[in-house]
Amino acid sequence: MKKIILSAWFLLLITGVVIVPQVLAQTAGCPAGSTNCLSNPLGNINSPQALMGKIINSVLGIVGSLALLFFVYGGLIWMTSSGSPEKVKQGRDTLVWATIGLVVIFAAYALTRFVLSAVAIE
Repeated sequence: MKKIILSAWFLLLITGVVIVPQVLAQTAGCPAGSTNCLSNPLGNINSPQALMGKIINSVLGIVGSLALLFFVYGGLIWMTSSGSPEKVKQGRDTLVWATIGLVVIFAAYALTRFVLSAVAIE
């Protein structure tokens, strides 16, 4: 279990190192002839609602990636069980719970997109 938690933290660290600089690199430059310019470090996000929408969508994407890792982990446990009923059950249970988690993730994503489009943020 500690390995899974450590892997999840590593994935979050790598995601932050890769995505955050790309988002910050998309900031607009100063208009021509301007001597003082403060650009928005969040890009085209101009409201708290839009910021929350971006955060929620990013978190759901990361959680979806974790679900994929659990599918791989459950399949690996099942395939390397060598016929042991306990290991087969553990692998099957991991796959079942990963499937349930993926359904919840898709439902949360659909609900988030519906709410965000209803308030016309994106």
